[in-house]
Amino acid sequence: MEKIETIAEFEQILEEQKRFFFMKHSLTCPVSSNAYDEMLSFLNEHPEEKGYYLAVQESRELSAYIAEEFDVVHQSPQAFLIVDGQSSWHESHWKITKEQLKSL
Repeated sequence: MEKIETIAEFEQILEEQKRFFFMKHSLTCPVSSNAYDEMLSFLNEHPEEKGYYLAVQESRELSAYIAEEFDVVHQSPQAFLIVDGQSSWHESHWKITKEQLKSL
C-alpha cells in the first residue's frame, strides 16, 4: 500500500487508476491499526488491486478534501473503493475487514 500526502497526488491517482482502494489511517488509534492490517493483508493476497493511504495526522488537508469530494463524513479509520473516479463503497472502524474487502 502506497502512502500519499497531497491533493495533487490523489488527483493524479484518480486520473490514472480505474479502480483502487484508499484508506484514511490514524497513526495513534488501535482500531485504525487493525483496519490498516486488514487492508494490507487483503492487498497482499490480491496483487492485482491497487491500494493507497494517508496518515490523518500528516495529511489533514487531503483528508478533508476526500471527505468533501466524496460527500462523506470524515472518520478514521475509513476505507474507500474508488471506481471510475467515484466512491463505490466506503466503511469505517471495525467494518474494515479482509473479508469485507474480498466481497467487493
